[in-house]
Amino acid sequence: MESNFVDYVKIYCRSGKGGRGSMHLRHVKYNPNGGPDGGDGGRGGNIYLRGNHNYWTLLHLKYQRHVFAGHGGNGGRDKCHGTDGKDEYIDVPCGTVVYNAETGKYVCDVTYDGQVVMLLRGGRGGKGNFQFRSATNQAPRYAQPGEPMEEMTVIMELKLLADVGLVGFPNAGKSTLLSTLSSARPKIANYPFTTLEPSLGIVGYRDNQSFVMADIPGIIEGASEGKGLGLRFLRHIERNSLLLFMVPGDTDDIKKEYEILLGELRNFNPDMLDKHRVLAITKSDLLDEELEEMLRENLPSDLPVVFISSVTGKGLTELKDILWSELNSESNKLQAITSEDVIVHRDKDMSTFASELQAEGEDIEILDEDGDEDIEFIEYEDEEYDEE
Repeated sequence: MESNFVDYVKIYCRSGKGGRGSMHLRHVKYNPNGGPDGGDGGRGGNIYLRGNHNYWTLLHLKYQRHVFAGHGGNGGRDKCHGTDGKDEYIDVPCGTVVYNAETGKYVCDVTYDGQVVMLLRGGRGGKGNFQFRSATNQAPRYAQPGEPMEEMTVIMELKLLADVGLVGFPNAGKSTLLSTLSSARPKIANYPFTTLEPSLGIVGYRDNQSFVMADIPGIIEGASEGKGLGLRFLRHIERNSLLLFMVPGDTDDIKKEYEILLGELRNFNPDMLDKHRVLAITKSDLLDEELEEMLRENLPSDLPVVFISSVTGKGLTELKDILWSELNSESNKLQAITSEDVIVHRDKDMSTFASELQAEGEDIEILDEDGDEDIEFIEYEDEEYDEE
């Protein structure tokens, strides 16, 4: 059965090209020397990304391989402006990161509902010959072509936005804990890799407060190298504000298992170690008080530790108190880990954008805002006159 959770898609996007300007000289019987009246071409359509909280996967884009914006219309006589190309909006869930598929370079990030980011800009429409009239050139026989379209094949990756991410080996009790603390109903069974796709649940707290908890499929040793479910779900942990490590109480060496999990996160992305961490010893209903005290002596001392049992409810209230305290501590902030230090938006002034590209060593040519420099023209012969 095909999964309904899709967190990776590859799409070819193309903005619209600008319409060309019109070269037209007005010549009618009551005004034989009417002069230039060619209109401007319309701009090409832009492609935008738009955050939409009603989506939680990229499933709706899985079979949408191409997104094309409309082309701008050509200018006409009587100073008629060409129609602007239709803009295209791609709705994506919050937490979607976009990369250039050919270069792997980070493009943009959509993190909140209603956020709109320009992915590709449509070409500007060319100016008609009416725009180039002057006292010394009263009948210009040229006009501008429209700017070309932009195109890019993009990779969209979804990284779940949650307050608390559950980290542990398969069968550590992550799904059971999520189902106990929230109304989420992830699949639970007594075999490894029962959870094949992340689940989100809202955990209620005191005074009608709540936080979001994410159940991530189990990690095994070597996951950062692609073993097991590997890299596919490790990226979801990047967007969690707090990491809850879960190790069963009947494990032979709890500290060693915790260090293996920590090592996999370090190998995948060292920045993830900057997040706050809490260690929960699950299935503690199998332990007596004496054994529990013995285990505490060998546990890590650099993070809060709590013994819990999702079956009996032991330690769950204490766990929620600790999680809430860590989430609201001054030093704990949601980190959006990407390959750039800041969120990049492409909807900036194109001259500024071009200047930045030149600073990076890109060989491009900058036109001024009104297009008076480095103008490319379409030349027309005298027989191009239109007569009414």
